[in-house]
Amino acid sequence: MTDTQTPRIQAVRPRAATPAAPPPKASARDRGTRLLAALFLAPTVVGIVVFTVVPIAGSIVLSLFHWNVIDDPEFAGAANYREVFTDSTVLVSFRNTLVFMVLAVALQLLIALVLALAVNGRMPMWLRSVFRSAFFFPLVLSAASISVVMKYLFNQDFGVVNWLLGLVGIAPVPWLTSENAAMTAVVLVYVWQQFGFSFLLFVGGLNNIPKEIHEAASLDGATGLRKHLSVTLPLLSPTLLVASVVGIINALQVFEQPYVLTNGGPGDATRTVVMVIYESAFEQLRFGEASAVGVLLFVLIMAVTALQFRLSRRFVHYQ
Repeated sequence: MTDTQTPRIQAVRPRAATPAAPPPKASARDRGTRLLAALFLAPTVVGIVVFTVVPIAGSIVLSLFHWNVIDDPEFAGAANYREVFTDSTVLVSFRNTLVFMVLAVALQLLIALVLALAVNGRMPMWLRSVFRSAFFFPLVLSAASISVVMKYLFNQDFGVVNWLLGLVGIAPVPWLTSENAAMTAVVLVYVWQQFGFSFLLFVGGLNNIPKEIHEAASLDGATGLRKHLSVTLPLLSPTLLVASVVGIINALQVFEQPYVLTNGGPGDATRTVVMVIYESAFEQLRFGEASAVGVLLFVLIMAVTALQFRLSRRFVHYQ
């Protein structure tokens, strides 16, 4: 090849892309496994849709109508919500529910935590099982039946509670007829029945804390209350979060205890949001207004729960 001749550069053709291998076909065994899983999940999914999603959607739609069951529904738009925000009884019920939530949940978690720490200490296994069963037993009973019994126990004239207080020189307390004492009685009855659930959660959480951590804290000089505050509570914070979330959701929906014990009285001192929903719907046949109150309660529960999970980023510690 001379200097004047230019070499030929042969173009390199790109190789044709190798077609991707088709995904392997699912075997009959895999299809059977998926079908079996779908069959197992179907009752739960159907139950959630039928008994949760559909009622929530129906309540939202119904809150935009005036309906008394007898006549045809009449579209009202946002009139039901405007009425809710101007109804003093509804506003008082929201205030009572929030006050009840704070008192009941705080007392419930405190009692459950103290008892869980006591039961988790040095104690024979059989006695520990007895305490677990005894503390959880009220939770499986009907709240209405418990409230009926407690109504007699808290009676001002012949109740056992005032009789016991009289033994130590305390005058009879009008538990169910005084505005200040009625809420206290409702909170005590509610906490007595509900703390067993939080108690079992705390017992399970304490058992999951490695013993080596407590032993290391003891070697560093931490004892008693200091050990619980510095070691036990931070490691138990995920369980505390679950217990507080469930406790607040249940407390915001309280109904049986105030309805049976005081019927919302005296006056409106113990009237809760769910009681207002019940009275508006089934006593006054104002289903639209009751649905509007229910929607607002649902929004409140979601907001409080979201706030709890938001704050948990700072106060909950995972191992």
